[in-house]
Parts: sequence; C-alpha cells; structure tokens
Amino acid sequence: MQESENGILKGPKIVVIGGGTGSFTLLRNIKHYVRDITALVNMSDDGGSTGTLRDELGVLPPGDIRQCLVALSDSPRVRELFNYRFDEGTLKGHAFGNLFLTALEKMTGSFAEAVEEAGSVLNISGKVEPMTLDPVRLVLTYGDGTELKGEFQIAHADFAGKDRPGVSLEPSSEINPAARQAISDADLVVIAPGNLYGSIAPALVVGGVAEALADSKAKKVYVCNLVTKPGQTDGFTVADYASEIERFMNGTHLDYVLYNSAPPAKELLDHYAHEGEYPVQWKKDQFADVAYKPKGADLVSREVWENKNASDPIAHARTLIRHDADRVSRELMRIYFA
Repeated sequence: MQESENGILKGPKIVVIGGGTGSFTLLRNIKHYVRDITALVNMSDDGGSTGTLRDELGVLPPGDIRQCLVALSDSPRVRELFNYRFDEGTLKGHAFGNLFLTALEKMTGSFAEAVEEAGSVLNISGKVEPMTLDPVRLVLTYGDGTELKGEFQIAHADFAGKDRPGVSLEPSSEINPAARQAISDADLVVIAPGNLYGSIAPALVVGGVAEALADSKAKKVYVCNLVTKPGQTDGFTVADYASEIERFMNGTHLDYVLYNSAPPAKELLDHYAHEGEYPVQWKKDQFADVAYKPKGADLVSREVWENKNASDPIAHARTLIRHDADRVSRELMRIYFA
C-alpha cells in the first residue's frame, strides 16, 4: 500500500501485464479504483499498422502500447485522436497514435522516452512501460522441432492435436529495467486475459521477467479468458490456462486465478459455438493440487455488444462475450485486501 507524504493511504500499486484488448478493457476500468497503475506491454506485435512501421522504419511496435496509453488517458478528445485511423491514401490503415509514437522514437532515439512523452500528451493515470526494449519476434516451437515465427502468423495458426508448444522470443531479450522495478514495487500483479500464445506469453517469456515475478512480494493474479480459441486452446479448462501461465513464468506460482463461473447469455453462446469458441470450463477436482487459490465469480457482461464504431480499439466485426471490467476490477480489489 502506497502512502503519501501526509500519511494518507493512496491505495495499492498495481501492475497489469499483457497487451491487446484484454489489457485495454481492464485498464480502462481499474483506473477508477486505483491511481498507481503500471501497464507492462508485450513487444512482439507485428501485424497491421504496427507491422508495417516495424518493417519499413525499424521501430519498436507501437500498437499495443498505444491502446494501453489510451485506456489510461484522462483526455477524451486526445484519446479519439490517438485512435483515429486513416482510411485512404498512403497512410490508410495507420492509427494516428502509432505514427505519433513512431515519430517520437525517431526524434528522441528512445522508445521508452517516446512512450513517456506520449503519456504526458494523453494525461494518463499511471504509467505504460514496454516489457522489453529489444526488437523481438515471437517463436513457437513444436515437439517435432518445427517453428512458427511472428505474432500475426501465430495468432492465426492451428496447432490442435499437437503438444503444447514452446514459446520464445528471437533474438533473446532482456526485461526493461523500468518494468523490473514496477514488478518489484507492486502490491498486486495482474496478468490480463488475452490471446494465450500470441499476447500473454510474449510478455512473460522475456528474459528476467520470471525472475522478477518470483522475487516480487506482490500477490500475483491471472484473470482467465472467457472462451477458448479454435485450433489453439480447444477444450482448455481454467486449470489448463493457469498451468500454461505458470509454465511461461518458468514455474513461478500464481497466488490467485480469477475466472468466470456464470454462464453467458444463450444468444452469445450460440454465436460463439458457431465460430468454434466455447466458454472456458472449470472443474473443482483440477484445483485439488494447485498452489494458487481459484476464485470464481460472475464476470461476464450481460450486454450483447455490436461494433458500431470502427475507430474503437476493441472493435470487432462480431458480437463478443466480454468480461464485465467493473466486476473484474472489484474482484481484484477484494483479492488485494483479502
């Protein structure tokens, strides 16, 4: 618990690890409960606007960083600006925020400084830090020795029926010192929901992250996904997801696993079943020998949400089973004060 100079408690220091929409939705809400938040973001994104900027200009990937900055921003109009995406001309497909971060990196010669400056412009609550400052690519290695490289390719890969793949970064990477310090200082470390192999794993397998988590005195919580991903986590239970998270952390144990224990609306279930995605099940007997405390709660949003805003960073073309971010935030606060 952080304490101000006059002795007034300011709340816990929270670190959120991940990237993509899972981190975005959680950060956007939890900032209403605490002010000392640090988002630690995976740096392996290589698709879309981010991939083009990486390939053409040799910069570090700005996309997930931008989303986390926007999530923590207290400036609505500037948030809209950073999310504005050009829909024509040579800049078609690029988000303004990605270009802004790229320009700052080129100007300052430091991606970390670019992120800090962007945070000031967006007037963010908290901090956003790259998990590593090394230019890395995500690599999956299968049991037969074959490899699949690149986060975009991996996100669309089908490795159903194969052993769970090895996950690494190429070249080898080291944790950003600011990220290490944030983990060390944290009271609560939250691993956000998201694409298990394409979004969460590349944040956790950075060199030094497992050691930083093992050394940290913070409570470590994983917020489990709501639905499985076809071809990658088919049939996964809550315990399966948690065991993979602990594998990525090189055996460091979680303290809590927070999962949804309430059924989503039938119309959402029917839609997702058509897409080959199913709610992540939980089985009490699988929790018998785990080191963490499983905590089930009603975490699913009851809204049937349709994308009506193409500039929304969490926009998708189909309806979503989504976490109710406020319920998740309140459960995290209960875990911290437990």
